[in-house]
Amino acid sequence: MTRILIVDDDPHLLRALTIALTARGYQTNAAPDATTALQAAATAAPDLAVIDLGLPDLDGISIVESLRGWSTAPIIVLSARHDETAKINALDAGADDYVTKPFGMGELLARIRAALRRATPADEQPVITTAAFTVDLAAKRVTTAAGEIRLTPTEWHLLEVLVRHPGRLVTQRQLLQEVWGPRYEKETNYLRVHLANLRRKLEPEPSRPRYLITEPGIGYRFTSDTPA
Repeated sequence: MTRILIVDDDPHLLRALTIALTARGYQTNAAPDATTALQAAATAAPDLAVIDLGLPDLDGISIVESLRGWSTAPIIVLSARHDETAKINALDAGADDYVTKPFGMGELLARIRAALRRATPADEQPVITTAAFTVDLAAKRVTTAAGEIRLTPTEWHLLEVLVRHPGRLVTQRQLLQEVWGPRYEKETNYLRVHLANLRRKLEPEPSRPRYLITEPGIGYRFTSDTPA
């Protein structure tokens, strides 16, 4: 179920948004201020966030910037500010869309659907195959010639992030934030332990990894087989 974080200090609008989104099958997490919103996001990462700029404790831009530090989920900003500068600042901070108040519920729901469609690539490769193992992203399964390999949820999440970015360096901070959340971005020992376990399960020679490569002090990279 798609999880949507709603942040607004107007209790009536917050309730109306929660009812409208829940009725359409979304899982909602409502927050009346920035502090509650950031705690909620850290506990359960949202698939999309709807954020009001005028909050009692922090400006909504601060939430946008914080989420963008570790999440790629679409962000739709709500604001009564109609000036162009406010829109530019929100978009530059990492927002994907800007809706001015007052707005029609139908329009906002359409923008949410559009943002979620853009966030799900149509051409995503569901199965990644190497000479040593196959990763089925849709089924959440990893298999080798010997059969299915049992991974812990954390091991699967790490592998999933890496194989979704083939050939690209994924930084330690990005991995830690995506798998454990923003509070763990300095716990690099977590990565060493779990990557070692993944290599033991998947690499033909764990001490000489071919697919799960370490970039010392920076991050990790998944490399597929290179044709001869």
